[in-house]
Amino acid sequence: MMKPSNLIILVLFYSRHGATRQLAELIAQGVESVPGCDARLRTVPAVSTVAEATAPEVPPEGAPYVELEDLQQCAGLALGSPTRFGNMAAAMKYFWDGTASDWLAGSLAGKPACVFTSTGSLHGGQESTLLSMMIPLFHHGMLVMGLPYTNPELMTTSTGGSPYGATHWSGIEGNKAISDDEKRLALALGRRLAENARKLAEA
Repeated sequence: MMKPSNLIILVLFYSRHGATRQLAELIAQGVESVPGCDARLRTVPAVSTVAEATAPEVPPEGAPYVELEDLQQCAGLALGSPTRFGNMAAAMKYFWDGTASDWLAGSLAGKPACVFTSTGSLHGGQESTLLSMMIPLFHHGMLVMGLPYTNPELMTTSTGGSPYGATHWSGIEGNKAISDDEKRLALALGRRLAENARKLAEA
């Protein structure tokens, strides 16, 4: 149960087939393993190539759509998107393109952040996608962190996992289960984000 005094860690993701959503849920578990921290799962609506509204105002299931107030209220941010040719998905980019007011206000400046992704192919641009998501976070003045090699899974994983952030290899059909190494790294990333948000809040 959320406590009003707890820090809110925003886990913002876009997921088309469910793999990135599963990573987001694991990261949220990692966040909530840290006392005094609550995860807030949010997503973004799909976009159309002809800029027409293609999604209902409220998602039919799963996490609610993100609002700018979520950025202002959070003490930290985990940002996730599937890979689209080595870049974040258009739906996520579209959301960040509309955050100029928060950029001007410095709503996210000084807050910790991390990134995560999933891909259909093993070498499908995971790290470049993570880097693409870091760029708007740097512009917002966030303190972007990855996963240190003190997490031994970075040396043993044969699926996803990167020092730049948590990743998952979902397979061409999108049906590969999250591996044990991927799971442990996602949990570790959420935990690390929340721990640093708490340290900053207490400083």
